[in-house]
Amino acid sequence: MFGKRLAELRNNKGISQYELATQMNLSRGQIANYEQGTREPDFATLIALADFFQVSLDLLLSRELKINVELDNIAFLTGSKENLTPEEADYLKESLNLIRKYGSQLAKKNKQ
Repeated sequence: MFGKRLAELRNNKGISQYELATQMNLSRGQIANYEQGTREPDFATLIALADFFQVSLDLLLSRELKINVELDNIAFLTGSKENLTPEEADYLKESLNLIRKYGSQLAKKNKQ
């Protein structure tokens, strides 16, 4: 499970095994071995990986289901992922704020 989780986190971050290896001061082969489950990292490497991905050791070791992933300018619409321009992201945020404001006002009106 650790290997799958490592690959998932790496892919979610959009980096290659080479890039992760360089960032972690490891070889690409070590990363590949971890992901394939043929080798396991030592405690110091586990901690460094958790810090790098900004996740808990529980999550890294597949004990939690929640993943903290930065999703800047990405929207999930009807099950598909859409990469947005900064302008599109701003427009959607503004629209969402208006919808929430309207919903809040409507709820208050219905309570009266």
